[in-house]
Amino acid sequence: MSLPVMIVVLLAALLHATWNFLVKSTADKHLSMSAVVLGHTPFAMVAIVYAPLPDIESLPYIVAGALLHVGYQLFLLASYRVGDLSQVYPLARGVAPLIVAGVSVFFLGVDLSWGELAAIVTIGSGIMSLALVRRSDGMRNGRAAVLSIITGCFIASYSLVDGLGAREAGTALGFYGCLSVINAILFAGVMRCHRPGILTRVVFREWRLALAGGGASFFAYAMVIWAFTQAPIALVTGVRETSIIFALLLGVVVLKERLDLMKVAATLLTLLGVGLLRVNR
Repeated sequence: MSLPVMIVVLLAALLHATWNFLVKSTADKHLSMSAVVLGHTPFAMVAIVYAPLPDIESLPYIVAGALLHVGYQLFLLASYRVGDLSQVYPLARGVAPLIVAGVSVFFLGVDLSWGELAAIVTIGSGIMSLALVRRSDGMRNGRAAVLSIITGCFIASYSLVDGLGAREAGTALGFYGCLSVINAILFAGVMRCHRPGILTRVVFREWRLALAGGGASFFAYAMVIWAFTQAPIALVTGVRETSIIFALLLGVVVLKERLDLMKVAATLLTLLGVGLLRVNR
């Protein structure tokens, strides 16, 4: 991965952490997720108008990607219902780069060096180690772990589909604009059936959160999709998931959350993986 692409992905990771930080204090995760997903729509519409339209051959990728994003969003919400964020999110985000790397090497024929594979494993391990923090009652949560791993599978799947689709589309921004609109429509339909009234709350009460969180989320992932067209998907995914480290640091600096030895070790391990990735490309 070239230095300019790595910088763009790291900026995307910081932006991703920022919108997560914005919605972290929201008690109703369905509301915050709905605000972010629906908040993509105005930015996606602008992208569709001004960016080149994706080639028709990428349509299956657009539809599949939108479905996978909805699956990720729903399973993440399900994970939050039974587990703490400090356990659920690191496990889901940490397992994704490992899956993407495995699929890329064994099924897509992507040539990754041993050094690059070691870097991806180091990043994933560093992120997942954050899940070793125990719940407030001191117990592990097996059900949340299972749901988190399934969520990670969705992250890996949509990363691969989106990366391949953007290359087929010939336009990263046009591809993601179309995908985001379909994603918002599908997710809104699910929320309309299972949480009546939540869409109205987003539009009339939480529109600021929707624009801020949705805008940050849209541009963060648009940058990642562009990077997918410039570098191996596995490498981009690995660097992108460092967003959780940025989120951790924002929590410590702004919210004055406790920084313990486990968090420090996890952060250093993840940064070591990013350094290895840079050295090996």
